[in-house]
Amino acid sequence: MKVFHLSVVSAFASISNALSISVASSGGNQTSGKQYGIMFEDINHSGDGGIYAELIRNRAFQGSPVFPSMLDPWASVNGAALSLKNLSDALSSALPTSLHVAVGNGSDGPIGFANPGWWGIDVKEQKYTGSFYVKGDYKGTFTASLQSYLTNEAYGGVNIESKAKSSEWVQHEFTIVPSNAPNINNTFSITFDPDGVKGGSLDFNLISLFPPTYKNRPNGMRVDLMELLAGLKPSFLRLPGGNNLEGNDPPYYWRWNETIGPLEDRPGRPGTWGYENTDGLGLIEYMNWCDDLGMEPILAVWAGYYLDGTALSNASVQYYVQDALHELEFLMGSVDSEYGSLRAKLGYPKPWNIKYVEVGNEDNLGQGGSSYQSYRFDDFYYAIHAKYPDILVIPSTVAYESTLPGASTGDYHQYTRPDYFVSQFNFFDHYPQNRTALIGEYAAVQPNIAAGGGVNWDDPRWKFPYWIGTIGEAVFLIGAERNADKILGAAYAPLFQNLNSYEWGPDLISYTADPAQDVKSTSYHMIQLLSSHRIAETLPATSDSGYGPVYWVAGKNDDSHIFKGAVYNSTEAYNSSAPVPVSVSFSGVSAGASGALTVLTAPAPYTHNDIGVNVVKTTTTHVSAGKDGAFSFHLPDYSVAVLEVRG
Repeated sequence: MKVFHLSVVSAFASISNALSISVASSGGNQTSGKQYGIMFEDINHSGDGGIYAELIRNRAFQGSPVFPSMLDPWASVNGAALSLKNLSDALSSALPTSLHVAVGNGSDGPIGFANPGWWGIDVKEQKYTGSFYVKGDYKGTFTASLQSYLTNEAYGGVNIESKAKSSEWVQHEFTIVPSNAPNINNTFSITFDPDGVKGGSLDFNLISLFPPTYKNRPNGMRVDLMELLAGLKPSFLRLPGGNNLEGNDPPYYWRWNETIGPLEDRPGRPGTWGYENTDGLGLIEYMNWCDDLGMEPILAVWAGYYLDGTALSNASVQYYVQDALHELEFLMGSVDSEYGSLRAKLGYPKPWNIKYVEVGNEDNLGQGGSSYQSYRFDDFYYAIHAKYPDILVIPSTVAYESTLPGASTGDYHQYTRPDYFVSQFNFFDHYPQNRTALIGEYAAVQPNIAAGGGVNWDDPRWKFPYWIGTIGEAVFLIGAERNADKILGAAYAPLFQNLNSYEWGPDLISYTADPAQDVKSTSYHMIQLLSSHRIAETLPATSDSGYGPVYWVAGKNDDSHIFKGAVYNSTEAYNSSAPVPVSVSFSGVSAGASGALTVLTAPAPYTHNDIGVNVVKTTTTHVSAGKDGAFSFHLPDYSVAVLEVRG
């Protein structure tokens, strides 16, 4: 079998399909941007019951004509009569609907209401902080508690002295430190003595319970999922998502100024994935998320286009252009500016720094293209560029880059099949030298088909990423990294999937209420490997073989020489016993040098990770350069590998 030889040379040699490979110690391309990052789309309940650590589902009874307010999943405790009411003196104009609890007749003992959380509540011996608002005349105590809904075993609770008044809403705060529960089949409840109620009923709203959050942020993120993201070493976050930004139809889109400030002032909105969003995860939480994981924000602004095809007129869009400028002033303005002072009043006097703004999302789809080309992008670009000339304003598509002002960077999205990703290995080889791309969304979503081609949206998608798709993605990413001077960064999408209720698959990370059931997909492991070995400068190379079945890139950073490779050949039967021999040498790295070779494999191409199942095998071995300075090793079919030679 042919041995694939790589060697580093001291001068640039263009990469070709010739059999000889050489990779230079200089003369390559500097990386242009942030490389590996993440794209958050508020789908699959991830905005409400995912990375956002709130444990209570439907905590404020938010609703709209699209998704009316509902009682689900609240349940009565000991015969309390539960209903929803819109009071004339509501908690706030943003939260007009509250939970009405009528005492009823014949209640024996405390009554109240319970919530099962996001299909369960993980109860551990740690501090849980919570609060609720109540209106009504009640003398006595409220009891907030956590207990099993299977056995009724209590794990912890606290009595809260009532401050309730019939004349106004009063917030009650509490802390619970329970014992450990054996599983997540638990509920949170609030109960009270019906004999202490005057007037026959009480009204409740904004009922909240948080476990410890990542970095101890108030209104913060779920620790286990943030730690998984930290493991990817992400460089950027594209926020607040794609379709999540757009909205399905007028007048519902992501309004930044309705996602900031106290939770009682956030009305929420109908999301694009079949449920009402609370917007508890808002603009400031996104920015804190970036700070906590060391990510650069790529801020998307609404561009006057809804998913139903409604595009605003040129005259109408001007209001939203100004709103985008207000958002940027809120994030970056001095405390003396109108919106910068608002940020400071919310507890954030230090401004953030926004370097990238994306205008809209996928404006080449539907009926949005003509208005995007003729005026929508231009209006946003010129206004933002005039006030913030250092911000890179990014079109939401690469379709119209040559016709848009200042459009040196566009957002490239690709959902497809493994074979097609492999065919795109050299896509960016032919990309114009004066343009760059943000790969804002990519994923292999369906199996290969005999006829070839891309995704068929009428066919089912994978629930989880499959290994063959992961390898296809790796080939695509390696091809992009070979052209790193043209790539701003790349982000798998979507990011999160609640396995109890989701509308899209596959996703990078899946989860339930139980952190022990978190699923790092096969693609997660691949991205983690590639992202953990950053190349600052690609190195030109030649080879004694063309690309395929080995696809590779070589480069260096301040500390190391790096080779990244993926082996993909879907036309042959999977045969792990017939690996591909590879030989790599670096100019300036002599015989006897030591390197670390990390290889990811799986039992078969069409296998995937699931709860409690990890099919990805990670093997790290130390290899030494031979007398000719070459590192020799074998790579199995359907594998991803990184060779790092330090020093």
